[in-house]
Amino acid sequence: MLSYPAATTREEKMNIIHHIKDRLLHLHGDDILAIGLYGSIAQGIDGPYSDIELRVVTQDGVSLPGHEFIYPPFKIEIGMKQKQDIFKAAASVDDSWAIKAGAYVHLQEIYDPGNLLAEIRKLPLEVSDEAIKETMREFMIWEPYETMGKIRNNVQSGNLNYLPLGAKDLTWQTAKLIGLANRTFYHTRARTLEESLSLPSRPSGYDELAQLVMRGQLLQMDHVYELCEQLWTGLNAWYEQMNIEYKLRELPF
Repeated sequence: MLSYPAATTREEKMNIIHHIKDRLLHLHGDDILAIGLYGSIAQGIDGPYSDIELRVVTQDGVSLPGHEFIYPPFKIEIGMKQKQDIFKAAASVDDSWAIKAGAYVHLQEIYDPGNLLAEIRKLPLEVSDEAIKETMREFMIWEPYETMGKIRNNVQSGNLNYLPLGAKDLTWQTAKLIGLANRTFYHTRARTLEESLSLPSRPSGYDELAQLVMRGQLLQMDHVYELCEQLWTGLNAWYEQMNIEYKLRELPF
């Protein structure tokens, strides 16, 4: 077994984080407004193999390159954004909102003399219901509808080997929609399916397929296909309950 990725303690991670902070401030000084830690370390749920994720906020007009690298024994990601850009990103909503919003909400101060990160942490939770519904409408067209078409195509052509992948895709796409509908972000990508099952608003047919995906039990092709169809029916009924209409009655041009 390879020795990397390597295990490190939380203390070791925090030591290198503060070393990086000091180095960045030495190099860039007042161009840096704040440095925040996000991800599992910021939430206190990191493991020995967790990577280090930092967001650096710079003055408007100051563009610094981001970095993602291996510095044994650490894996480190440093994102750089100008103040106006990070405010805009934190306040925006897209289909991955439930996956990405936590990266702003959980920002932990490493350097923040102006209390800027407290303002950023509030922004993802202020998105409007209208923006969320419009995002759900668009995403239904872009992904789940297309995924279900692929599932039916491959079943009809006899390519059942696609079903496990199609089922995973449909489940993941639905989990993102569940997060949006409940205005709830997931703590980590790894816990998304598990956490989605505890949210109050979920489409019928989701739970059983999600549990099969989490257990990796996707070899009974007829059953997997049946569950995909059940989820697809439930997903559309769920949209009707929320008054989200994604099909047009007339051409848009």
